Amino acid sequence: MKTVGIRAAYMALAMAGTAFIALPAMAEGKLTVSTPQDPGSWDPIDTFLVQWAAVATNIFDGLTYRGPDLKLVPGLAESWEELDEGKRIRFHLRKGVTFHNGEPFNAEAVKFTFERLLGEQGAKGPQRSNYVSIDSIEIIDENTVDMKLKAPDPVLLTKLAGYGAMIVPPKYIAEKGEDFFNANPVGTGAFKFVSYAPKVNIQLAANPDYWGGAPKLSELDFRFIAEPSTAVAELQAGRVDLVLPPTIPIGMIDVIKNDSKLELVSVPGPTVDALRFNTKSGITADPKVRKALIMAVDRATIIASILAGEASQIASFQGALSFGYDPEMKPLPYDPEGAKALLAEAGVKPGATVQIDIRGNDATMNEVAQVIASYLQMVGITATIKPYETNVLLNDIIPQGKTGAMFQQKWGGWTFDYDNTAYSMYHSGEKWNPYDSDPEMDKLLESQRPLTDRAERERILKDIAKYAADRALELPLYNSNAIYGINKRVQGFVPAPDTRLKLNEVSVN
Repeated sequence: MKTVGIRAAYMALAMAGTAFIALPAMAEGKLTVSTPQDPGSWDPIDTFLVQWAAVATNIFDGLTYRGPDLKLVPGLAESWEELDEGKRIRFHLRKGVTFHNGEPFNAEAVKFTFERLLGEQGAKGPQRSNYVSIDSIEIIDENTVDMKLKAPDPVLLTKLAGYGAMIVPPKYIAEKGEDFFNANPVGTGAFKFVSYAPKVNIQLAANPDYWGGAPKLSELDFRFIAEPSTAVAELQAGRVDLVLPPTIPIGMIDVIKNDSKLELVSVPGPTVDALRFNTKSGITADPKVRKALIMAVDRATIIASILAGEASQIASFQGALSFGYDPEMKPLPYDPEGAKALLAEAGVKPGATVQIDIRGNDATMNEVAQVIASYLQMVGITATIKPYETNVLLNDIIPQGKTGAMFQQKWGGWTFDYDNTAYSMYHSGEKWNPYDSDPEMDKLLESQRPLTDRAERERILKDIAKYAADRALELPLYNSNAIYGINKRVQGFVPAPDTRLKLNEVSVN
């Protein structure tokens, strides 16, 4: 509506013959995107969800940026240099950048962002542990900051491109408060926040003053559509232009491929699925039982039959794009007789039960879980499947240790570095590790974090994967492709392996 008003005023002046200053060309076009989950908060320190990043990469910027090609490039920092043997990084900030509310971006904003992340507010969310190598931020001048580290962090520059490290406006948060910021985000990104209806949508408008150049779209509307069939139907009807992963179930791929108006885009991604175990209580507290449950499931057949080859089997909780991936590591084989023997050895009698908790809107996992239950039945284990609303499972059930014996974990590994996954999954006290505490694992995880020797660090990461597999901390399933459904009227779209999409170069015709 704002664009129309400006144009009307412009035309009125022209028709009246009044002298005027030419206005810049305004972007045209609205892109409507379907994403399966409302993150519930737009504060960068409150989330780990790829669905948050798919939206918020358009609202916020970090000091660095990593696009779909996975290359790290300057963001709000034009350049940087590592000093003091990697224990200090000096960032030279872009000049003339403003937040959407008109507040200037400067060194004070950077200092505020990281002190907030590492302080009391950051402690309430899941992101702080990714940035604990940061000791302090020192302002050199308005456009220069030094980030002092407790120890070198070889993944830090990549971490600064996402999630908790997104730069936020200090005055806006001080004036409006944390709760208001959660629902009314302000950043420096290519699109400005317009409105948010929880569980319905979030609307954004082009930021014509974006430091990276004005977007080609005038509006972005992200609709939260949890039901895959509804999202695909809306895509077919033209009411949605783009459906994001992991919405599209394998069974609906041909529906999109057979529609002349639509296109299916599939790219290898970092997302892995596993059924993790309650290692604290019940029959899965015994590692023999956990190994038996892994051996009871034919994962290769699941990938071929249910996933139509749009995934690859994994031996650890990471895919081939992850630094630390070991191609020599092999998963436990499908061996139902061996599984029965282990269960007998552990004293588990036929008819024992397990509960499998999954995301209710994940159609593919619903189907996979049914097949897994059938495999478990064949070795004498009766599995019941309990679907949860995704936010309930992720925010209430898993972190509080209220799951069944097995629970779905889908993880993006957005740094493409196994540390991001392994530390979150296996370190004592982490949100995603409600059951296990292992001093040996903690020692391994902590030992690799400060290493700048890539070969040595990679060796330790591989050891962590082997150790987790030896303890059978999860049933590793598959590394799935990122599958997008898109209307052919959309131009300039580049699929991101991790669903972190900056849509400023996209247009519609």
